[in-house]
Amino acid sequence: MVVLLTVLVLPPVAAAQTSPSFDPHDLNGIWNWASPDRGFSLDVPPMTPEGEARFNANKPGYGTPLGSPPRPGAPVEHIGRRRAVPPAQGNDPVGECNPLGMPRVLFTLGPFEFIQTKDRILQFIEWHRVLREIWTDGRKLPEPDRPRWYGYSVGRWEGDTFVVDSHGYDDRTWLDHFGYPHSDEMRLQERYRRVASDTLELTVTLNDPKTYTKPWISEKKVYKLRPGTEISEEICAPIDEVDNFNKRVRDPAGGVGGTKR
Repeated sequence: MVVLLTVLVLPPVAAAQTSPSFDPHDLNGIWNWASPDRGFSLDVPPMTPEGEARFNANKPGYGTPLGSPPRPGAPVEHIGRRRAVPPAQGNDPVGECNPLGMPRVLFTLGPFEFIQTKDRILQFIEWHRVLREIWTDGRKLPEPDRPRWYGYSVGRWEGDTFVVDSHGYDDRTWLDHFGYPHSDEMRLQERYRRVASDTLELTVTLNDPKTYTKPWISEKKVYKLRPGTEISEEICAPIDEVDNFNKRVRDPAGGVGGTKR
């Protein structure tokens, strides 16, 4: 009887040790990017003529080099991932330390921290040390008063999913580092769900009728909890990026002048 009770009791105890309990409404903590892909999504919707024009004007430095043959055995990717140029010959806004904007800043390799308060949730992002406010006091999303690099955001809970609606974005940012554009009419909905004690999932839906002919839903993004860490100072300072790195390293490597040292 003692042996039987031991067998019956031990498995649940072991399971509890490997899967600690957590509150799905508790997003506090530092979360690190864990998804394999840094783009918005592989499934790109058709663009409007205005969207195509903006897309063609963007020259990213990420992805497969422009004109390179398809990778053997790999699925054919949208042209947005097959047009990379040397960064010195591109026009990525981040090359001059401009803000990444949304949702691109969420797809970087650096972490972000959620800080929950009574009437808002703060999203403290390491890259550029961005502090984003997500209002949770029940207010409605107001009409945009001016373009903002990171938009205006309100959030609410739908069961165990934290839903963030936002708009009012500056249209000079890119959706991701592959150079997909958006307009000033872009609206985003982020859906965060804590699915385990150390795992947070995010899906982003984009609505931008000036740029895309239908809504664009991102692939599921995954973040892992980093307990015992803190947000570092990762500030993109023009004096360092433009004067030091671009002129000394990036531009000479891309054949666009500069001075090697």
